[in-house]
Amino acid sequence: MTSSSNIAELINTLEAEIVALTEQVATLKKEPQNFNEQVVFKYIDTGSTGKTKDYVRSLGVKSERGSLFSSGDVSKLIKDGADDISPDILEIARMLTRTKNKYGKRK
Repeated sequence: MTSSSNIAELINTLEAEIVALTEQVATLKKEPQNFNEQVVFKYIDTGSTGKTKDYVRSLGVKSERGSLFSSGDVSKLIKDGADDISPDILEIARMLTRTKNKYGKRK
């Protein structure tokens, strides 16, 4: 392979990454359309299931079980998703979770 084809491949890869990042930014600029999306956006904002749990509790919302919302409920929502959550928002939240698991907690 010549250096010009390597450069062309690199350009194609970088352009694809720019498109993906632009789409992610557009997703993050949207307002949450429902409560579940609001929870996932809060997780993306804080990077913390604990802080997200505290936020949901401050709203007085209980879990599906009828008990106080827990960090596990946040994790389950991100892992399992819900019909009313945009797949794009979920993917960003899951990407954040994978990054945290790989590199450790955000400070």
